Order: sequence, then C-alpha cells, then structure tokens
Amino acid sequence: MEAFLRGIRAALNSVFVYVLAGTYIGYGALSHDLGFSLLWAEVSTAIMWAGPAQVIIVSTLGSGSTLFQAAIAVALSSMRLLPMVVALLPLIKTPRTGYRHLLLPAHFTAVSVWVEALRLVPGLPREHRIAFCNGLGIGLMTPALLATIVGYALAAKLPTLFAAAVLFLTPMSFFVSTIRNSRELLDRLAFGLGILLAPLFALAKFELDLLLAGLLAGTLAYGVHRVRGARRLP
Repeated sequence: MEAFLRGIRAALNSVFVYVLAGTYIGYGALSHDLGFSLLWAEVSTAIMWAGPAQVIIVSTLGSGSTLFQAAIAVALSSMRLLPMVVALLPLIKTPRTGYRHLLLPAHFTAVSVWVEALRLVPGLPREHRIAFCNGLGIGLMTPALLATIVGYALAAKLPTLFAAAVLFLTPMSFFVSTIRNSRELLDRLAFGLGILLAPLFALAKFELDLLLAGLLAGTLAYGVHRVRGARRLP
C-alpha cells in the first residue's frame, strides 16, 4: 500500500497531471461537440487511456466513418504503446510475478506513465514496483477523468481555438520529457534524426510519414550505436 500511495503522490507531483488535465478538458469539449455522451467520454478514457486514439475515434465516428475504419485508425495509432509496454514490464516484474499482476500496469502504460515510470522505478525495490506503477496510473488517470467532465460541461463556452490548443499540450509535453530523459547517445541520436526526418517526409507527402521517419531514425541510430560499440572492442 505504501508503494501504491507513493505512486499516486508521484503522479500528482508530475507535470503530466497538468498536461493531461488540459488535454482532457479539450477531449471532453470535443466529445460534446461531436454528439457523444459524457458516459462515452468517461468510459473511453478509462478503457482506452490514450489521448490521440480517443481523439481519432470520436473524430472518425463523428464525421460519419464506419466502426471498422475507426478501429483500424485507432489500432495503428496505439501500436506505438506496445514497445513501451515491452520495455517497462521487465523492469517491474519479479521471478514470482504472475501475468495477472501485469495486466493493470500494462493497461496504464500510456506515454505519460511510461516516461515517469522509467524515471522513478529504477530507484525502488523490485517488489514495490508494480504497486507503484498502479498508483502512478491511477494518479494520472483520475485527474484526466475529472477534466473530461469539466471539458464536457464547458463545451459551449470554450473557444474552438482553446480546445485545439489544450489538445496540443500532450505531444509537446512528451517532446520535452523525451529530451529530458534521453541520456544515452542512442536515444539522443534517434530523437535528433526523427526531428530532422519527420518534416522532410511530411513535405515529400509520404504516406505514414511519421511512422516511416521514426522507423528510419531509430534504425540509423541503432546502427551507429552498434558500429560505435564494435570499434570499442579490443
């Protein structure tokens, strides 16, 4: 219980709690404007827990797209979370950890939780890490749920530009947090190459430009890392 409460305190002291509150005010307003109920907005936050995917599903369904098209778009957007889960779970499990104990941390692994967990978890005893991550997830999701209600209630009074601006807080916070947590050359090189390649691919009008830029940047950075490591060997 102590580790769980520590996770909640870490969430409430994180900058992400303010970023998520602003983001989900915008999401609540967007859900209202596109004709979705407050219950839909709250359940989607609790079950999906991925702001970009939630914006995609209400935008696609609200514009008249089919459920299948929305599902494909959400699936493609959420693929980015799989490597985060794969990277985090080995850090928090013990030899006696069952799969059922990992379901909740895996569900909570949005970018905000992942960034904060990778920063804070290594300093904790391994047996406390799952409870800490669950507390971190609850501590970040609860303000998001409350902010969704606020945004939904204020939808008629929120300027459209403001609603769009608060939704932009999330990617900008991830951008800054990634820079802060990039300590290895591999991370910094991948990040820098991604910044360079993404706009070039977008200007060239490649389909899936962001995905291709990230894949190429990561591959090039990994190649440089391997070559650099091989040269250090005697």
